[in-house]
Amino acid sequence: MQKLLIASDIHGSAHWCARLLERFAAESQGFEPGEVRLLLLGDVLYHGPRNDLPERYAPKEVIAMLNPLRDRLFCVRGNCDGEVDQMVLDFPIMADYALFRLFGRTIFATHGHRWNAATPPPLCPGDALLYGHFHVPMCEQASLPGGTFTVLNPGSTSIPKNGSAHSAMIWDERGVRWIDLESGASFMEWKG
Repeated sequence: MQKLLIASDIHGSAHWCARLLERFAAESQGFEPGEVRLLLLGDVLYHGPRNDLPERYAPKEVIAMLNPLRDRLFCVRGNCDGEVDQMVLDFPIMADYALFRLFGRTIFATHGHRWNAATPPPLCPGDALLYGHFHVPMCEQASLPGGTFTVLNPGSTSIPKNGSAHSAMIWDERGVRWIDLESGASFMEWKG
């Protein structure tokens, strides 16, 4: 994998899912199939009881957009995702977390409703905790015995909060950058 596009909280918005996939297509140009992957940090189809309906709420359209990418996409379960969603999606979404190595760093990817900066999973110094759920982009260091770990949040694709942009993250060999899905501009960076 040469590059990872990371997004969270699509919440069934066909409009913002389409914008996210436009960014995915742009980031994939010049790469071989499989070198660029899409990681979804949960809350894919349902808007949840605490959120208003996002723009162009159409979960069936989101399903139709995401299923063809099943070989380039992986996902963790959000608090709004359920077994009924897995019945219509062609890629697994029921794992509470994914643990993998990326550019020499161990990444714990989860939705954030269980493990987050306030309640971190077991981590080692230098690891990264990656989650969505709060709908606000974030990059900060958190303390561990013997060092720190990095907390990263891409914000929300469809229902941003606290005045943040509709956003996603791109992680490649240069580090991480947050992208405004409306303008395409980078608005935050972490060199890792």
